[in-house]
Amino acid sequence: MSYHSPWEWTDTQLEGFKEAVRDLDIEYQVFQMDAKNKSAVEWKEAVGQEARELIDAWHPDLVYASDDEAQQYVTGHYLNTGIPFVFSGVNKDPAAYGFTASKNVTGVLEIEHFKESAALFKKTVPDAKKIAVVFDDSPIWEPVRKRMQLQADHISGLEFTVWDTITTFAEYQSKIKAYEDQVDGICLVGIFNFKDSNGNNVPYADVLRWTAENSQLPDFSFWIDRATYGTLCVMSVSGYEQGLAAGKIARGILVEGKSPSSFPMEPTTKGQPGINMARAKALGLKIDSHILLCSKVLNNFPWEK
Repeated sequence: MSYHSPWEWTDTQLEGFKEAVRDLDIEYQVFQMDAKNKSAVEWKEAVGQEARELIDAWHPDLVYASDDEAQQYVTGHYLNTGIPFVFSGVNKDPAAYGFTASKNVTGVLEIEHFKESAALFKKTVPDAKKIAVVFDDSPIWEPVRKRMQLQADHISGLEFTVWDTITTFAEYQSKIKAYEDQVDGICLVGIFNFKDSNGNNVPYADVLRWTAENSQLPDFSFWIDRATYGTLCVMSVSGYEQGLAAGKIARGILVEGKSPSSFPMEPTTKGQPGINMARAKALGLKIDSHILLCSKVLNNFPWEK
């Protein structure tokens, strides 16, 4: 895992993977890089080496690597070796990691449901017109930003007028308040690398709680855990579907003897709408019943339970 557990995104990927191979006699070892909580390059390099030492000592029949940091600091060291690697949750072009020229690596791409999320937001907040988009400074957002900007002019009824990269939590807090005079809504993309006054990453759940308690602007994103922690609405990439697709590939390699290179590297397409009704009520929004019937509805903020 590039990131950590417990966390809905990483845990549901692993659940989906295990479901695809549940009838096989498999022994797992799970290594968590925790790269969302600790973002220093030197630290990622060191923890990546620890993961490689585990692989080299254990000699697994297959490695399942989720999200981008695991590819950069682990999988990329095993190109064209004898160990099959299957990934999921990857935002970057696989060619950036050398995967397209490697016979032993394949997997599932994570392409955000930008148009779908924007359309859900517009249905939820019909009067919204101008949107600010927020990123932290992690390099994993570079391809996401490019994809979004290519699509932004073709999204009906919304104009994306601000594209900000923010590095500190204090700057984020200031920007969020300033947006209230500039835009009608916020698209929260990268919110993991904001530094506190001591240079440590502020947990993203704390970022979202502060936002829900202090921002008067409706917000949206692309992952269901964002709605869990207070974001108004999402058309989520399904972690479970990502893992399930990766598990089916792993099954083909382990059971059917297929080569990893015979599997195309493609994204999953199934999205999951999510609405945080506590956030909607705090903003004074009434959500159409047709939207709610089709969505995963979060009725409370987790810090109020």
